[in-house]
Amino acid sequence: MSKVKSLADLRKMKDELQSKVHLREQSDNPEKLVQVKVSMATCGIASGAKEIMNYMIDEMDNQAIEALVTQTGCMGFCHAEPTIEVTLPNNAPIVYGHVDQKRAEEIINKYIIRGELVDGIIPVNYETVKENKND
Repeated sequence: MSKVKSLADLRKMKDELQSKVHLREQSDNPEKLVQVKVSMATCGIASGAKEIMNYMIDEMDNQAIEALVTQTGCMGFCHAEPTIEVTLPNNAPIVYGHVDQKRAEEIINKYIIRGELVDGIIPVNYETVKENKND
């Protein structure tokens, strides 16, 4: 963080911080906004989720994308951390795994802006191995 040398510097810092807080904490009609949840359990944090969350907040702000960016606890995908859940208005949530800055940028530019799916989706539906009752 840069040093504050004048009242104008302080006001600029205040405006930047308020913008970031606004992006994270909008609560009016969240279903009409892009919603991004970053898994910030211990395994996520250890894998770089904090940096991904900061990047998502900054980049959404830079591109003037109205979004609600929040943190969440464990999503159960420890093997794929850092993970984020992205919900576009009127769409089902999609969870992306192994999100680094490059993939986060791709998610923003392709999925959030243009609606194109990006590699790294963790499937919601899966089949389990059925027990054989004859064993």
